[in-house]
Amino acid sequence: MSVRDVICAVLLLSGALFCVIGAYGVLRLPDVPSRLQAATKPQTLGLLLILAGTAVRLEPQYAVGLALAGLFQVITAPVVSQLYGRAAYRTGAIDRSSLVIDELDERLRAERPEGHPGGRVSDKH
Repeated sequence: MSVRDVICAVLLLSGALFCVIGAYGVLRLPDVPSRLQAATKPQTLGLLLILAGTAVRLEPQYAVGLALAGLFQVITAPVVSQLYGRAAYRTGAIDRSSLVIDELDERLRAERPEGHPGGRVSDKH
């Protein structure tokens, strides 16, 4: 067994462990913001470790595709998480009393027209 094989095995196993921890967090955490953290951060790190472990075994010209897949994941995961969080906030799926700082409520109140009832904010079309 070569050093390359050991590095590959360590990266693959640690990536799989992070993915399992993230999936467990999605199942066990109590609220939407916590689940979003568990769905994005450890899952992204786990995928990057798995891609790195796979890249160790490939020739460099083939590993570039894996690097692009990892870059795409790092760029898109936080954006999608933010959109899901906003949608959950606007539909009332988040318990606002559990939030320490509620910057989105302040922003939505500033955007709300005069006489508009509180509560859910409808999309402007």
